[in-house]
Amino acid sequence: MDSNKKYWKGLEELNNTPEFVEKNKHEFGEPIPIEDVLSGEGLLGKTPRRDFLKAVGFGVGAVTLAACQKVPVHKSIPYLIKPEEVTPGVANYYSSTYEGHAILVKTREGRPIKVEGNPNDLLAKGGLSAQAQSSVLDLYDVSRVQAPLLNGEGKEWSDLDDYVKLELAKIKDSGKKITIVSSTISSPSTLAVIADFITEYPTAKHVMYDAVSYTGIIQANQNSFGKAVLPHYNFDKADVIVSFGADFLGTWISGEEFTRQYVSNRNNKSLQAKKMSRHIQFETGMSLTGTNADNRYPLKPSEEGVALINLYNAITGTTLPGSKKLADNATNNAITLAAKELVAAKGKALVVAGSNDVATQVLVNAINAALGSYGTTIDLDNNSNQYKGNDADLAEFINEAKSGAVAAVIFLDANPVYDYYNTKEITEALSKVPLKVTFAASLDETAALSTAVAPNHHYLESWGDDSAIAGYHTVLQPTINPVYNTRQAEESLLIWSNNAVKTYYDYVRNNWDKNILALGGLSGQKGWETLLQTGFVKAAAKPAGSYAFSRDLNAVAQTILTQSAALVASGDKAYELHLYQSSAIRDGKHANNPWLQELPDPVSKVTWDNFAAMSLTDLKKLNLQEGDVITIDANGTSIALPVLLQPGQAEGTISVAVGYGRVKGGAVIESGIGKNAFPLHSFRNGTVQTNAVAKISPTGDQIILAQTQTHHSYEGRSVIREASFTEYKKNPYKNSGKDGEHKDYKSLWENYDRPTYNWVMAIDLNACTGCGACVVACNAENNVPVVGRDEVRRRREMHWIRIDRYYSFNEDGKSVTEEHEIDKLKNVNNVSVVHQPMLCQHCDHAPCETVCPVLATVHSSEGLNHMAYNRCVGTRYCANNCPFKVRRFNWFNYWNDSRFENYLAEQHTQLVLNPDVTTRFRGVMEKCSMCIQRIQAGKLQAKIEKRPVKDGDIKVACQQTCSANAIVFGNGNDPDSEVSKALRSERTYYVLEELNVQPGIGYQVKVRNTTESEA
Repeated sequence: MDSNKKYWKGLEELNNTPEFVEKNKHEFGEPIPIEDVLSGEGLLGKTPRRDFLKAVGFGVGAVTLAACQKVPVHKSIPYLIKPEEVTPGVANYYSSTYEGHAILVKTREGRPIKVEGNPNDLLAKGGLSAQAQSSVLDLYDVSRVQAPLLNGEGKEWSDLDDYVKLELAKIKDSGKKITIVSSTISSPSTLAVIADFITEYPTAKHVMYDAVSYTGIIQANQNSFGKAVLPHYNFDKADVIVSFGADFLGTWISGEEFTRQYVSNRNNKSLQAKKMSRHIQFETGMSLTGTNADNRYPLKPSEEGVALINLYNAITGTTLPGSKKLADNATNNAITLAAKELVAAKGKALVVAGSNDVATQVLVNAINAALGSYGTTIDLDNNSNQYKGNDADLAEFINEAKSGAVAAVIFLDANPVYDYYNTKEITEALSKVPLKVTFAASLDETAALSTAVAPNHHYLESWGDDSAIAGYHTVLQPTINPVYNTRQAEESLLIWSNNAVKTYYDYVRNNWDKNILALGGLSGQKGWETLLQTGFVKAAAKPAGSYAFSRDLNAVAQTILTQSAALVASGDKAYELHLYQSSAIRDGKHANNPWLQELPDPVSKVTWDNFAAMSLTDLKKLNLQEGDVITIDANGTSIALPVLLQPGQAEGTISVAVGYGRVKGGAVIESGIGKNAFPLHSFRNGTVQTNAVAKISPTGDQIILAQTQTHHSYEGRSVIREASFTEYKKNPYKNSGKDGEHKDYKSLWENYDRPTYNWVMAIDLNACTGCGACVVACNAENNVPVVGRDEVRRRREMHWIRIDRYYSFNEDGKSVTEEHEIDKLKNVNNVSVVHQPMLCQHCDHAPCETVCPVLATVHSSEGLNHMAYNRCVGTRYCANNCPFKVRRFNWFNYWNDSRFENYLAEQHTQLVLNPDVTTRFRGVMEKCSMCIQRIQAGKLQAKIEKRPVKDGDIKVACQQTCSANAIVFGNGNDPDSEVSKALRSERTYYVLEELNVQPGIGYQVKVRNTTESEA
């Protein structure tokens, strides 16, 4: 590896501060005073855990009844088998859909316990996001509305229906307006139901809006090409990708799909063919996508439009009026280089921007048209349906409501009282609407102001469909009877509009019979049953057309430059504000999910909070420390947040995540998590904008963030290896250590044969984006407990797999002088990042096994390191002796200890638990088991079928959910297995190989497509 490169997890580790050294002395966190333990308070407050869990958790009785009730008349069809009845101990898998992705839902004894990607899903090929993995948890949430409400009082459905129908009839006779406000709906059947409702009530109108809007792209395509659509992007067809603030591997449009596409040009197969795409990222805050870029350049929001104009000029050879260079020469040079590379890759180039500004996106369209991207990397004919909201439509509804023209509003999967930028305005508008109905599943901020609440089913209780991409239709089927007295929103609309079709199941079935089944060559009952087993149909794709751009860009450029000038921060303590979605919580709909709240942010590694990210230069300038609270004033709103040092943050800017600070919608939310940043948005030129000028001021307060980035330190030992693509092509073994002299390590252990199976794993650092979906998948599969903010602060998170994030820059070897400190500041502001999944390495010469006095951790004949929980007495010798720091000590009975609170409810977790995995008790060590339960199930199935285990029969949870296929597991004894082939890669190395513990997990060297001068 490059000896000049310095890798570090946080600035405290880089500087080896006394505080960092002291914290690392306490591997298992700070001790709790014995009197607090005995009193049951600890650091987690005075609420007894059992009581708190009942408040936050879910009702066992209702779910037990739902799981045990008779199967409904219209049966769901399992994916693989058709049982006559539930067989205890045997899982059933049902096809369904989540946000347009085809999925499989695993049920045990009638309870959904795990969601997996359907391996035939056209979008992610079996990959699944952290949000989808965690969605099963929401099914059992007692925060859900459990029965209809009218003016805050529980009612029967018949009473609610009578009231709503009477009011709607009055409004129909009066001629006043009815508005259905929803987030994007891509379900053909739901859209048909709404159309029928509007037919019954001609003054009704459907308004779609998205909390995080893509109106700018849609309107730009309307202005540029006459097609008001969100394109379908093909990153797999792009040799050169340039992104301006679009987090396309994370939260931008279709992250799992784009990840699969992106990695296909950068993984083992591509590299062995000596091919690799090139990715350049310009952005304000460090995003997940930015951490994966070959080259990344910090850029202020006010500079983005100027940079795009310069890119257009360099590509086309023209000069738009008002063009000017940026202040930073390195960025100017990067734009010139990017233009040359894009032109050289004409037809295989792609430029994307995360801006929601129409003029900016029109310019991006012009750039892509000049590069010949339409019809190849951009498809306007097989468009995306994932975001269709229109910001102007919602603004129009608010104005109409304020004027008194709207007599009824119905909210479907929409919470504008929380996520609209002007809370005061939306609240005032709703106060003038007599009838307010919501289908909210929980009493969220909008539901709290509604006249009637008609609680919707959870998607795992529902019938339906989806079409995320034009021509690709997935089906939704229930996997459990309704847990509470809820009803599907579409069925409510059918009843209220006096539709001849009384049940939504019949409606969906009729719609598919008439319009969709034939697209997959299916028909009739047999076709319907086939659909319920396969999960989707796909129509033949339309030819993707090329589109020429003919608009005059002079006015567009002037609009962009005017907006850029308005974003320049001037004056004391004025900064450019950048708002973004966190990778876990997204727009706030998932804020009540503790699995997601405890998932470390892939970049900052913060859990349970949002924060104000700033550069080291700005922190020093303002004399601030991490955790100091500042107020941020923008758009007439002020919020207070702790600051966080973010390497790579553009100087003079602040980045804040939206989706936090909700006040209603569940016990986790209402415990107080972060601040609401949506009001910091502004409405300009017809769209909601994510950038603004903000004034900041310190409050004098401080908050300790629950941040995991420097937990489990290697004490400076090297674990990351990377090379440039140029180096790799010259020497494929570069930095893997395989081209050096063989080292004959001495061993204290004997070697044992693995006669049948040798379970091993390969992890490709070039494929891993650091998204964290594997962490949540492991939580769900292996009953890993959530511990809460305070316990994370004490370094006691329980995740069996973690994603270590390393910053790096080239060390110059200078002595520590004032000049060197200035250089270090520049280096910290311009870093590269590597993500490394780290879990138990299942070492053949495991140091943990040697020191265990009770043989609680032992090695199997199949190469796995096992834990016998009932033997473990909690000495923690094994964790002290583990060089990888992957063992977790279970301080408390997080699942059912009545003395301590927990954000994951006891009753709730008893229902979502995987019965094949033991729940660990207090005082034992736990760590990755390589999903031993899945290994045993795979072996048993092969035995029943009287055959050997085939490669791919067994997939561990982290592997199965990874859209990038970064994790490969299998039998190392099979030379033709995928894992054996991966481990034979010239890039394979083993972490801390010099210790000769012989890990069972091999990593592939990270390769960046940079020249040696750029690396």
